[in-house]
Amino acid sequence: MRLLLDNNLSPALPALLAEHDIDAVHVRTLGLARASDPQVMQAARDDDRAVVSADTDFGTLLARSGATRPSVVLIRTSTGRRPQRLADLLAANLPILEDDLTAGAVVVLTDSAVRVRRLPLPPTA
Repeated sequence: MRLLLDNNLSPALPALLAEHDIDAVHVRTLGLARASDPQVMQAARDDDRAVVSADTDFGTLLARSGATRPSVVLIRTSTGRRPQRLADLLAANLPILEDDLTAGAVVVLTDSAVRVRRLPLPPTA
């Protein structure tokens, strides 16, 4: 699984995910710290990565565009976004989500649930 971590997540997360054999890169590493959400989406699409973010705007962008990729993992935890906690959450769930993320999906990870919606999403008003 190849991930692109959004700016609202810790730049320490890729190293923690590497311990779980997860290929993750942070937008800052790619010089995209000030990039718009559409630019981050394009970078993920170009490098065949799923976007991981706490920003719900990515789902809205996908719905408006009708796109089938990149996949997006939305982090919606009430316990905060400490890097080790997020690495553990992602490592525990990505193996069971791999088929969905490969096919194109928006995945919402919470403290106690996983929701998956396959792409394309229905358009928003």
